[in-house]
This record gives sequence, structure tokens and C-alpha cells, in this order.
Amino acid sequence: MTTLMIQGTTSDAGKTTVVAALCRWLARQGVSVAPFKPQNMALNSAVTVDGGEIGRSTALQALACGLESHSDMNPVLLKPQSDRGAQVILRGKVHGNMDALDYHTFKTEAMASVMGAWRDLSARYDVIIAEGAGSPAEINLRTNDIANMGFAEAADCPVLLVGDIDRGGVFAQLVGTLELVSESERLRTRGFIINRFRGDIALLEPGLEWLAERTGTPVAGVLPFLHGLVIDAEDSVGTSGDSDAGALNVIVPVLPRISNHNDFDPLRLHAGVNLQFIGPDQPVPPADLIILPGSKSTCHDLQWLKTQGWPEVIRKHLRYGGKVFGICGGFQMLGRDVLDPDGLEGAAGISEGLGLLDMTTRMVAGKQLKKVAGVFNLGTGTSRFTGYEMHNGVTTGPALERPLAMLDGTPDGAVSNDDQVMGSYVHGIFDEAEAATELLQWAGLRRQGQAVDYTAHRLQQLDRLADVVEECLDTDWLNRLLGLTRDHQG
Repeated sequence: MTTLMIQGTTSDAGKTTVVAALCRWLARQGVSVAPFKPQNMALNSAVTVDGGEIGRSTALQALACGLESHSDMNPVLLKPQSDRGAQVILRGKVHGNMDALDYHTFKTEAMASVMGAWRDLSARYDVIIAEGAGSPAEINLRTNDIANMGFAEAADCPVLLVGDIDRGGVFAQLVGTLELVSESERLRTRGFIINRFRGDIALLEPGLEWLAERTGTPVAGVLPFLHGLVIDAEDSVGTSGDSDAGALNVIVPVLPRISNHNDFDPLRLHAGVNLQFIGPDQPVPPADLIILPGSKSTCHDLQWLKTQGWPEVIRKHLRYGGKVFGICGGFQMLGRDVLDPDGLEGAAGISEGLGLLDMTTRMVAGKQLKKVAGVFNLGTGTSRFTGYEMHNGVTTGPALERPLAMLDGTPDGAVSNDDQVMGSYVHGIFDEAEAATELLQWAGLRRQGQAVDYTAHRLQQLDRLADVVEECLDTDWLNRLLGLTRDHQG
């Protein structure tokens, strides 16, 4: 068993993409490989085959390996609930809520979960490609670190350091990071990867030679800036497409605690859809469809919508014949009230909903985590879809008597009597082309054009990344670093 860890000089340096690329490259060689992220902080998550919850980006890396995602792949997941607190998930299950200082003390216990998951995963696969979080040079977080060098030292694994040249200052990033880690950590940093390079590589080569001479650490390769790359982001909301006359205009408010915004990636890729994310204090343009996304703190984000004036925007939108769709937390907001008496998602209390569906949601302990398959109940078609549920709330009320879909015989969601408002607890509901087309036609899509099969799209993008590894990295050097022989490669 071999573990290689990919760390970055900054957040968003490209660690997730590099790990996915390496995993896909190795899997295509027939190597038994799995991803691993000791600690992740993200509101985008996925349901695992063993009924747990991990970061969405790690689930994408599992797909790159040709695997079902498993809770061992991301043993510590932190889901922010406020600026100072988060829900702590250990090996796929909710452990509890903690503020930042309490979690810092808890890291010793969390490390036991990390190492236990890593050992179990290592027993099943020949190669583990681990991903760090943030930067290993964050001095204030180095004590009891489990996310970067703390794990690398405990697992005694080599590290590759990724720097983003598109941001500028990549040589300062790489050299400065090495200057701020310990001597043992510097020695286990076996190589650099420079990410997102644009231009003629010949202009960069003098800098690469200087870097290797200055640090004694080789450059494993330079990855190009990949235009049009769309894969699951860890946390940042992706940019929207350009406005196109005749397209279906869809807008999504960027809630403070928006979760699983990857639900909208298939819409970003749809040729007939103009998707726009609307941030705080931004003007809200006219639209055909407003989608309320998932939320880690439904009551908090519902109050934010009210403060931003969205209820009046939505009422006007409906008066003009527009459609409204809610996913998970967004679905809960469509009802009359959201009750959280035990403060499971924030401050305890009752929040008045938007009143668009006759139903009430009560937050209860015990998060629903399951993969689902269903068929729509719209009367316009019988499209089948798959997805996953991930929520605390239990919703009741007359609105549920007209469900949106049946999930293995169980009703899900609701559709208003005037057919303008509907919602569902299912994430990933737009991922399959046929299902996405039916939902978008309900919303007013008239333009011809096939929706994107998002699973197939992910695999195409992952193969694109693996191709870049083969073209731009020193793969012979990587194979030696991983201790791979031809016997391991298919």
C-alpha cells in the first residue's frame, strides 16, 4: 500500500482537481486506487454507499477511481452553521455541533477517526491519493493538525505541493510554504506541481530551473489552464452562462448557508438555459424559473431571503406566470412554517415560511441520508431519476397530497394546485437528461436541445484531466514515487 498526499499553497490552488486527475490516470492503468481527504470543510456533500456523508469533491474523486463513495474516504467533514460553528461529521455520521475553539480541542479525538479510516481504506486498495485542506503553512492551525502535514507525518507519506500560477506569485507561494513548514515536513515534500498555466511553457522554464535549484525539490510538471472545465466544486459557486435570447432564464439566490449548489451544474451546461446566481444586494432580473437551493441552516437563510426582499420578488414573479422550485431546504422554505425547537440547525425557534405550499416542517434529530430512485408524478411524462436525500426536517401538510414524485413507492415533494410552485427533498434531480428536460419543460423550456447527462459529463471531464496528467506531468517519476511496477498497472 502506498499513500501520496497532494497539498496546496492556498485554498483553491487546484488540490481537488489534481487528486481527481491522478486518481483517473491511475485507474485507467488498472491500479487499485482510492481518494482520501482527512478533513474537509464544505457545505457540498454526498451520500455514500454505506449510508454516510462525505464532501462532494471526494465523491467525485471516487467516481474518477470507478468506485462508489464510502465514508472512509472523508472521515471528518465540517459543515459550517455560522461564522464560528459547524456540524461535525465523523466517518459519515453526525457527531454534534461545535464552535471553532471546541473543535480545535477535539482534534486529537478526530485524528483517531482519520487514522482508523485511512488504515481501513488502505487495507482495501493499493494506492491512496490523499488531499490536504487549505495550506500546510497556516501557522495558527498547525497545533494538532489533521488536515495537512499532521496527517502526512502520521501516515509517513510523501507530499506533492500544488501552486496556482494563474493567481500570480507562484514561486513565492511554493518557496514561502517550504520556509514555513518543519524540516521533516520539508523533506517529505517530494515535488511541485504548477497549476493553471497559460502561455508558452518556454517562458516559464527559467523559473522552474531556479525553483528546483533554490529548494532542491523537483517540479513534477506544469498543468495548463483548462478552459470550459466544469466538475463538482468543493465550495465556490460556479459562474453562470451568458444571457442568450430565447433561453429559459433561471435564477438562484446564493443563500449564506447554501448547500449542494452542484445541483445546478447540469443547468449551467444546458444550451437552452441561462442560469444566474444572485448574491446579496444584487438586483434580481426577470426570470422564467426561481429555484430555492438547499441550505445548511434553513431558518437562518429564510430570514436572509426576507431581509433581501425575495418574498415580494417571488410574489411578483408568480403574478406574471413564473414558476418556483425548491430543493431540500428550499422546499422547506416554501411552506407555512419551519420549526426548529431543539436548535438543530441554529437558534431554536419557529420561522414563518413563504406560504406558497400548505405544509409545515419540523426539524428532528437523525439526519435522513439515503440514495433514492423515483419517477415524476407530473402527468406530462414518466421520467425516472436518481439522487439522494440529506436533511433533518420532517414535512407534513395537505400540500403533500399532490406529490412531485414517487420514490420506490413513497411520495416525495409537492406541487401547488395552480401548478406554479413545487419542490422536492431530492438532490441531484437535474443530473439525468430525461428528468431535467421534463422539469425544465414544466418551467417553460421551449427551445430544442438535449439536456446534459451529468454523470457522463463528469466522466468525460475526468478523462480530460487524466489526459493532461499523461501529457504534462513526469509520469515515470510519479510511478517511481508511488512504487508502481508493471504488475500493478493492469
